Amino acid sequence: MKDGVQQDVATTPKFLIDIEGTKHPWDRDTITVPEIRALGNLPSDQPVIEVDLHKGTERTLAEDEVVQLRPGQGFSKKVSYKRG
Repeated sequence: MKDGVQQDVATTPKFLIDIEGTKHPWDRDTITVPEIRALGNLPSDQPVIEVDLHKGTERTLAEDEVVQLRPGQGFSKKVSYKRG
């Protein structure tokens, strides 16, 4: 219970997906590139790029790629997505 309000753990999103600086709640431990596009309103004619903020690296995701998310590792703080 926090501030007198009990949160239902089953309805609390497990992840926050950071797409171009906007965090989107996400309940599953995977996300596809089309789902990233839909969440962030990213156009289909530009690549989706995974940005690892800790390592300072970027990589372009394949259109059919499924990204495995990991709880408890600050996903939205370490990796974000942007249009190419």
